[in-house]
Amino acid sequence: MGGKRRQGLSHTLSTHLTVLALVSALLFGAAAMHATSASAMEIKTVKSPGGIEAWLVEEHSVPLMAMRFAFEGGNSQDPDGKEGVANFLTAMMDEGAGDLTAIEFQERMEEFAVRMAFEDSRDSLYGSFETLTANRDEAVELLRLAVTKPRFDADAVERIRGQLLTSLAFAAKDPDRVAAREWFAAAFPGHPYGRPATGTPESVAKITREDLKTYHKRVFAKDTLKVAVVGDIDAETLGKLLDKVFGDLPDKAQLEPVPFIEPKKGGNLRVVEMPVPQSVATFGLAGIPRKDPDFIPAFVMNHILGGGGFSSRLMEEVREKRGLAYSVYSYLQPYQHAAIFAGGVATKNEEIGQSLKVIRAELERMATDGPTPEELESAKSYLIGSYPLRFDTNAKIANQLLGIMQDGLGKDYVDKRNALIEAVTLEDVKRAAKRILSTDNLIMTVVGQPKNLKERI
Repeated sequence: MGGKRRQGLSHTLSTHLTVLALVSALLFGAAAMHATSASAMEIKTVKSPGGIEAWLVEEHSVPLMAMRFAFEGGNSQDPDGKEGVANFLTAMMDEGAGDLTAIEFQERMEEFAVRMAFEDSRDSLYGSFETLTANRDEAVELLRLAVTKPRFDADAVERIRGQLLTSLAFAAKDPDRVAAREWFAAAFPGHPYGRPATGTPESVAKITREDLKTYHKRVFAKDTLKVAVVGDIDAETLGKLLDKVFGDLPDKAQLEPVPFIEPKKGGNLRVVEMPVPQSVATFGLAGIPRKDPDFIPAFVMNHILGGGGFSSRLMEEVREKRGLAYSVYSYLQPYQHAAIFAGGVATKNEEIGQSLKVIRAELERMATDGPTPEELESAKSYLIGSYPLRFDTNAKIANQLLGIMQDGLGKDYVDKRNALIEAVTLEDVKRAAKRILSTDNLIMTVVGQPKNLKERI
């Protein structure tokens, strides 16, 4: 979502003290939760009197509650010609609700030290919410208003539109963002994933208040809602809270069907000229869906290849051995309607061709030979050992639980995950690598003024 600046809101002494209390609670909460292993958590399924379900981890040592929630939809539900509606809407969710104007809503959030934010992705629209226990009733009422009664006032719509257009103008000069946008357009032509997630200046200029209201009505519904809560609240209280916040939403979402798609086959090299001193490249292929048995082996493989920072092969071959780039990386992204393996590199215009040659060679080497036993054990050790760091604050735990819920992996995944990593064999990784790393289908987008760049890298 485009960043929003706010000026002129009053700052009373009580507000400063409340915010200070919140910061102290967050810091103390981080320390407290760090001592608790992920496997020691008790994850409860809570069902509200109205039938809304959530996962809850109670943590009463700190007077703080963190909630994360998601509605299925995201920017893949943007109407044709109105790309950017979901992103626009997330920027509007705290711009007044119910009887409160934008300024009044922001002042009330500040008064009660509420942390509330919304963002969109390809497949979902997310909300985050944090409050101190002492302010919970007032904070929850603000969340209820934001979720169920956003105002979309004309003056706020135009102000946010201006901010989004400014953000798009900056993005058009950012080679990283342009390269990623062009990669998705090349990989998914004619599909919602191929459209610019934040829209274009032309589409954002056309989005109306009615478009925002229509999107909200179609997407914000109880049947696709997922909620995870961590902190100082019990199951009974949470059940009532769920009904208060979400109970007035429609029972069923009205989503347009989005077909499953694979990135376009046959390979593609697209160059976008931009007067910058270095070129940026995004590369990618089809990946593996999250519930596929080969996803975990592919996850381990990616860590070895390009997801493991300075320990990865791509970093070793591109940066350490040849000095071609400061950074190079890869990642797996299983979307709801597609799965990709992708990555990026940035380097001098004169070096981008050689960098992409090395990257292609490393993908082919992994597909042919797989990792060494030492690489596999090192990757597994890191991925297992670092997993508890995803659960060292209330907010991180809520994020992890929400992701697990959305992937449909079950509450016991937290306990099973490290065993799944440990069970991965060399044969598993080799099989996954061969499935993914077919460089004949490699799609690459380069932004800059590349030199020595041939049609096929």
